[in-house]
Amino acid sequence: MFSTLHAARGLRQSQRSLRQPVLFLTASAALLLVIGQYTDIDLWLADIYFDPAKGLFPWDQTWFGRTFMHIWVKNILVWSGFLLVVAAVLDLVRPLPRLGELGRARLRLLALAATVAPWLVRSLKARSAMHCPWGIDRYDGSHPFLRLLDAMPAGWQAGHCFPAGHASAGMWLAALAVLWLPHSPRKALLAYAGGAGVGMLLGWVQQMRGQHFLTHTLWTAWLTTAVLVVLLALFSRHLLSSAPAAPALDERAVCQHLAPAAQPVATPPLTGASGRPSDAQARIPSRTL
Repeated sequence: MFSTLHAARGLRQSQRSLRQPVLFLTASAALLLVIGQYTDIDLWLADIYFDPAKGLFPWDQTWFGRTFMHIWVKNILVWSGFLLVVAAVLDLVRPLPRLGELGRARLRLLALAATVAPWLVRSLKARSAMHCPWGIDRYDGSHPFLRLLDAMPAGWQAGHCFPAGHASAGMWLAALAVLWLPHSPRKALLAYAGGAGVGMLLGWVQQMRGQHFLTHTLWTAWLTTAVLVVLLALFSRHLLSSAPAAPALDERAVCQHLAPAAQPVATPPLTGASGRPSDAQARIPSRTL
């Protein structure tokens, strides 16, 4: 009985804990819309890395930006996600006995995050009308700067540059937070920040190369976080039911512990000054109990 109540309480706590991420996603989406539509932070940052004299972004010509970050690091992250997917499929076909139910739920969530989040970002990018910085006339391109909520001009040629696809290759690492859920939320938050930081770093290098604007990367982070919240909601019951439960209370031990409190308190005999029973006590007829 006690274990059932503990599980039910855990499910209610899980539902309440998901409200905070949903509120965060709602507020952050509104903030990103305001930043992208009513500020020039994208242009300010792109101006820093653009060389007007040469008409290009110098970081796009470096080995660090073009080869190391864009190819090597990206491939390592992509193959890491692919290995997680392979492990999840193998476990689905033939369950690994050492993995356990909790480990299995975490593995499947990580595999889905490594697959769904990049796929979603790339799907939206393929349908996007916005251009990259290098394609904007401000940076010697051929198209005017277009914001997310702007009306698309007639005859507009799609740029397919929103959101940031390269950042999604590392942004899914934020799902590593599940390794510390549900019992270590602080460590999970740190893992989420670290994984998202890897994606932000990839996105920042792309900004230096003139491949993306800041809001492109921020929206990739938002979409990845939304996917992670949905996956946590889908797997919350599995994570809680597989987690070590609190030991059930022994009802017999509880009754034995509470039994002495229910016994009547004995009344001390009335004694006189000499230590003998008083006259009132002596007059009480004795009864056999």
